[in-house]
Amino acid sequence: MEKHDAMQPHNVRFGRREFLKRTSRATVAVVASGGMASAAAPLVVRASGTDLSSHPRISYFCNGEVHVNEIGKPEGKPLTTGHWDFKPSWSKTGDRLVFFRRYKDDPVTVNWLSAICIINVDGTGFHELTDATVANFNPTWTRDGLNTPIWNRKNPKKGNFFVMQGKIGGKPGEEVALTDAAYHTWAFSNLTDGRIVVSCNHPTLGWGYFLMTRGTGGKPRYERIACELTPKGLLDRVSVSPSEKNVCFEFQKGFIYKDPGRTLYVADFDAVKRRITNLKPIANEDGKPFWYAYPRWIEGEAAVVYHMMNQTGKGQLYVYRLEDGSTKRVSTNAGADYRYPHGEAAPC
Repeated sequence: MEKHDAMQPHNVRFGRREFLKRTSRATVAVVASGGMASAAAPLVVRASGTDLSSHPRISYFCNGEVHVNEIGKPEGKPLTTGHWDFKPSWSKTGDRLVFFRRYKDDPVTVNWLSAICIINVDGTGFHELTDATVANFNPTWTRDGLNTPIWNRKNPKKGNFFVMQGKIGGKPGEEVALTDAAYHTWAFSNLTDGRIVVSCNHPTLGWGYFLMTRGTGGKPRYERIACELTPKGLLDRVSVSPSEKNVCFEFQKGFIYKDPGRTLYVADFDAVKRRITNLKPIANEDGKPFWYAYPRWIEGEAAVVYHMMNQTGKGQLYVYRLEDGSTKRVSTNAGADYRYPHGEAAPC
């Protein structure tokens, strides 16, 4: 379990392994659900011409391996084996995944050593974009038609993170920094106009959430995003919907970073006015001390998939449907550890 997605000043109370141990001793939380007005789901089509809403697929972590599968079906052959591979994100073109591979473990997640990797959805074409001399985390893709992988890299001297980008077919050492390594910036999601949703502890603008426009010479432009929850705690793992009119995200009350106890939300998003409004909790509204995480859009904007750590200390996947507010477990093996789901051809 990760402790690095929001790096504003905070104290981590306990590590990943300690939380897993605590969770395994606890009683499973009831999956929260609530009513929400239906949102029009844009048609999303695979390269083959198949409507994604009829047979939706997701990529995800299962027992450390990357899988691609139709929702609710038992696991087939994994795309990766023999390593610990995390957080696969699906390219908008639908043919590739980007993820990070852990090469050195540590009880404190930000001390991991990891590499950014790309693989074709059919399991071919694996290559590494970076080496694993530092922590490289949470990659995704741009939506601007360039199919550019971006991710977050730790500055080992100061401990903050900054944003990197690479290219398909790239080799370690060819990646470039998009933001200044001297202050923290963490990339969450992207817009088709090229802007990136980030959290940032900016040297002049202060802490907050921004739409960041890539600039030359590592000098991007930051435009603040307004949200009523910002003064109350942390927004994390923010994902913009395919239409870019909605977002889903985790919210944690307070500013001492911890994973358990977060509430998952969907909300309206205005990229022009840079506002997140009309917030609706979809899971763990009561803030029970369990790990609800990584909400991601599927079937256009008809549903959100996420993971929740169950009473065995292993994650399971759930789908929340916006039309009726229902929640259903879709992972099929209660003894396996499922995490980090991601919708087909929908970069976060």
